[in-house]
Amino acid sequence: MTRRPAPRTVLGAFGVAALGDLLALLADFGPGHAVCKPLLMPLLAAYAALRNGPRLLIAALLFGWGGDTFLLFDAEPAFLAGMGSFAAGHVCYLVLFKRYGTRAPRARGTGLAAAYALALIGTVALLWPDLPSDMRGPVAGYSLLLTAMAFGATTLGPAAAAGGALFLLSDTVIATGVAEWPQLPRPDFAIMLTYIAAQLLLAEGVLTSHQHPAHGAYADQLRGARSSGAPGPGARAGRRTPHPTARTGRRTGPPAGT
Repeated sequence: MTRRPAPRTVLGAFGVAALGDLLALLADFGPGHAVCKPLLMPLLAAYAALRNGPRLLIAALLFGWGGDTFLLFDAEPAFLAGMGSFAAGHVCYLVLFKRYGTRAPRARGTGLAAAYALALIGTVALLWPDLPSDMRGPVAGYSLLLTAMAFGATTLGPAAAAGGALFLLSDTVIATGVAEWPQLPRPDFAIMLTYIAAQLLLAEGVLTSHQHPAHGAYADQLRGARSSGAPGPGARAGRRTPHPTARTGRRTGPPAGT
């Protein structure tokens, strides 16, 4: 029987693909970017699967792969399809945060919500006049979903919170490119660096919360199952739940997950 690769081996392959993609961007080597970029999320999804991660996490990462692949094509329909794929991934993340997240103290939660709401309103308001008219609606709608995901990530701890914030930053850089604002040198490198880090941190945050539940709906199910003697969530055929993470193509586009 073929042995499954170790999770660390697959994570190492992800790191190699990420390094190759970033170096290709720095060298402006398009073929290298076209090869490495589509490898990133399937490798991270495989790592999550080998860690017995929840299916929704694997789905979120594969939706990210769909967005990455669509955005390699310099055409508006492909860009919109990529945006939609990333949006579907954000929905998966939001469900995961609700399932595994913890509730912050009211004052802290209210403060974070206000900060993310102000960031959303301010960014969209500033970009709106400079966005192409046919992209304003999609960008605003996607930005709302992205900001909700970034805020929701704060319920899984510092790593996931940083991942959500980096995802937001990555897509904001893309949005400034769509609005044709002045850009720093190599914005595609900055976009991919923050995106890769964001997906890895989000995946690790979900995996940690899944395998070491403390609060949230999943933990409530576990406690209920233990008190009744019934199998807990994830138990299958005698297996026990294990105990205690521009995206752009060659163009800059709206925040569809680079």
